[in-house]
Amino acid sequence: MIVSPVAEKKLVYTVTIPIRWGDMDAMGHVNNTVYFRYMEQARIEWLTMMGCLPDDKGNGPVIVNAYCTFKRALKYPGQVEVCTYIGAAGRSSIETIQEMRSVGDGYALYAEGGAKVVWLDPKTEKSAPLPDAIRQKIQELKAAAKPKRRAV
Repeated sequence: MIVSPVAEKKLVYTVTIPIRWGDMDAMGHVNNTVYFRYMEQARIEWLTMMGCLPDDKGNGPVIVNAYCTFKRALKYPGQVEVCTYIGAAGRSSIETIQEMRSVGDGYALYAEGGAKVVWLDPKTEKSAPLPDAIRQKIQELKAAAKPKRRAV
């Protein structure tokens, strides 16, 4: 599946994650599945910061797709900076876009990916409208968003 880039993305969250010895595979670089864990950690931290947790009815965020394009191999020891961007909010979803950069390599881009986050009603197993409070926080974050990090 090819995912088209989001035209208007805003940087809303950045986290630095240490690369652990156990993140590597037999080839001596960070295993591909771990890149998804790095993105997940950053996305969950951002959603928690936003107060975007399940509500009293159990409605909450789930991802309906995730993707990653691997540019260069991350290796231990090191740190990866995960920058989380958001696109326009839909009725029930928000697109997250993420860049993974090596802190020890001048913040060079090593991978990019993202996920579509949908607000879900678990009883019907269908999407539900984003709560107004979350939609408002998204608008506030986008208005105050930092400029995109420049590629090295």
